[in-house]
Amino acid sequence: MPGPYLCPNCKTNKSRFNLIEQVATPMKLDPQTGDVLEEFSNENTGVMHVSYNGPDYKVQCGVCGLIEDEQTFIKHAEYDQKNS
Repeated sequence: MPGPYLCPNCKTNKSRFNLIEQVATPMKLDPQTGDVLEEFSNENTGVMHVSYNGPDYKVQCGVCGLIEDEQTFIKHAEYDQKNS
């Protein structure tokens, strides 16, 4: 966590948050059954598979339950500090 957080939804919570670590598991599914046919490593996903490039973490507000990217909470805290 590079700095303080502020929930952009309830605008009061500055202390209660859940940090959600996102771990992608690349896999190939059977189109008819949905069964897992093959799991790939993150380095070897194959030619027709795009690697996950989303954020490493999501943050959930511990008061209202909003889930957003970590930067959203950080930027709202920075804005609030400037205008205080």
